[in-house]
Amino acid sequence: MSKGRRMQESPRRQVRNDRPKKRTGLKVFGIIVLILVILLIAIIGGTYFYVHDKLSKIQHVDIDVSQLDISDEVEENLSGYRNIALFGIDSRSIDDYGTGNRSDCIIIASINEKTKEVKLMSVYRDTYVQIEGHGLDKITHAYSYGEAPLAISTLNTNLDLNIKEFVTVNFDAVAEAINELGGVTITVTQDELQYINAYVRGTSNNTGIQSEEVTKSGTQTLNGIQAVAYARIRYTSGGDYKRAERMRTVVEAMFNKLKTKSLGEINAFADSILPKIYTNITANDIIAMVPDLLNYKITESIGWPYETKGITLDRWYGVPVTLESNVTKLHQELFGEADYVPTQTVQDISDKIVNKTGYSN
Repeated sequence: MSKGRRMQESPRRQVRNDRPKKRTGLKVFGIIVLILVILLIAIIGGTYFYVHDKLSKIQHVDIDVSQLDISDEVEENLSGYRNIALFGIDSRSIDDYGTGNRSDCIIIASINEKTKEVKLMSVYRDTYVQIEGHGLDKITHAYSYGEAPLAISTLNTNLDLNIKEFVTVNFDAVAEAINELGGVTITVTQDELQYINAYVRGTSNNTGIQSEEVTKSGTQTLNGIQAVAYARIRYTSGGDYKRAERMRTVVEAMFNKLKTKSLGEINAFADSILPKIYTNITANDIIAMVPDLLNYKITESIGWPYETKGITLDRWYGVPVTLESNVTKLHQELFGEADYVPTQTVQDISDKIVNKTGYSN
């Protein structure tokens, strides 16, 4: 158990979903790139040199792990978990993954290396956290200020995590990837149907990819534009929280569809999508995962923080109430640490947020 203050019980707090409207634009699902890479290898099962050649299409970058702010305490606590940060950025250029691009989608893929269970956790983009060198700010801005290293450092520092690896994809990869798969199976509710087609039209205009509108509710196959439009819906009950859940639903649908594909289909899919991936995971690291890949199973999909309140300062923010209690619950749910107490760093940041916002419960 981590050292720090004794964990105190607190009543469940009201989660507010009355978030203000944000600018439109495609929001992407960073985790798809991890899935398509590892399943590519598992399904093809080709020679080392063939697979290595395929993976060389990925845009690889090295980052200094010592700058990612992983404490010794956290490293020890999470030694059995491989946590990978997956970023979807708002860049409109395939070659632009640098500073100035906000991470509109943040998902942490947490792999239990013993059980091979994979849990997906969305971190809401407006979450009010501490960003090194920039003070309290929206977590989406960390990538913009310092690219993947600062975004990862922010996640590690505020959530007591041990993230060393990341995958980034920009918006135009998503619709193309889903179309390459022949669409994905999604259940559209009647409530969602009344909003989805406005997003279909907007997404089609942004990408230049034509699409029919969705004409009925129920379980059906959505093409790339329709699936991205589905994930962008934010006006139903649940607001941005439900929207993050839809992103994860699309990811899982892609995962399931990709497993059904033939060698030739996987090959074409890889050639189209791999060049749009930006990551520090090397080809050799990915190949080393192959023996366990077919045992991986997505077992849970959650959103974080669990409990927030909105506040308008210079702009609108989603304030974790409190950061400390949200991190405690995160470690209980994601890592099974029943008696977890956040590190002193998280406690200090939590106190700073309370002092700034006045939101202590």
